[in-house]
Amino acid sequence: MTKTPPKPANKTKAQPRTATAKAKPAGKAKPAKAQSATPKPAATKLPPKPKAVPETRAGFVAIVGAPNAGKSTLLNRLVGQKISITSPKPQTTRMRITGVMTEGAVQIGFVDTPGIFAPKRRLDHAMVQAAWGALDSADAIILLVDASLRHDTKTDAIIAELQRQKRQVALVLNKVDTVQKSALLPLAARLHEAGIFDAVFMISAMDGDGVNDLKHYLGARMPKGPWFFGEDQLSDLPTQLLAAEITREQLFRQLQQELPYGATVVPEKWENRADGSATLHQSIVIERATHRPMVLGKGGARIKQIGEAARRDLERFLGHRVHLFLDVKCDEKWQDRPEFYRMFGLEFAKQ
Repeated sequence: MTKTPPKPANKTKAQPRTATAKAKPAGKAKPAKAQSATPKPAATKLPPKPKAVPETRAGFVAIVGAPNAGKSTLLNRLVGQKISITSPKPQTTRMRITGVMTEGAVQIGFVDTPGIFAPKRRLDHAMVQAAWGALDSADAIILLVDASLRHDTKTDAIIAELQRQKRQVALVLNKVDTVQKSALLPLAARLHEAGIFDAVFMISAMDGDGVNDLKHYLGARMPKGPWFFGEDQLSDLPTQLLAAEITREQLFRQLQQELPYGATVVPEKWENRADGSATLHQSIVIERATHRPMVLGKGGARIKQIGEAARRDLERFLGHRVHLFLDVKCDEKWQDRPEFYRMFGLEFAKQ
């Protein structure tokens, strides 16, 4: 019987090689490198270079001219907001009103002045005095001329006074859209003979033609320095007084030729309400009791129209709802009371 050979002993399978290096025989450990006790200083980061801030300019420009030359319309166009009231009636503007234009690094306070004319009454004298007084603090002067009037004696008288005062002025011909171009150059040449004009502009304050060129010219003439007003400020007048002027504009427009020259509007009370609206109380002041029916109208219809139109303008100006209450008061001597002149920023002229 054949013997079965014995099974061979189990051999250990070879283990796969790993990336582990063979251990070195133990020896003396090398001493660790001593770390410095003083840490290395961190790299200093330089602050970013400050952005170049444009140098600001600020100044005042006086706008003078005969009544109805368009001074208030030009002021509103330059500022981009209705600040000074307008109407077809001469001498609508009674006080100096500063409208503020801020563009880029330039801020200009445009001073709208009453029309210059031959004064007769105390209020007239105060208005004309305010107009001429604006020139003393102005960095530049504009003489605004109604180009549709070929020969205006009032403008000629203003030019003569500017010559006497040795003023340097920018001549601005307004309403050029109503005049044939062939007539403009002879008019400009005749006025330029006065020798006081350092620049001539032809504009239409109503539609804005030529106004940007005038703005750039005036901006370059403003002295370097800080602004006088906040960036968002549009006028130097208190809001209550501006609101009264808005109502006076509607008084002028609604009554037109019937309007008593001595009528004015004064603020009485202003109350801001919780819902964001405002309640305004104003008084229409007249000089004679016989003027009251003109202002009130039949059954109060006229004063209602004035109030509704003024309220709409006030809401546009203020940007919120307005509750307007108008009262009519008779004060025969209001033009002789110093407090009225102080309120309007006018000098109480002695007669």
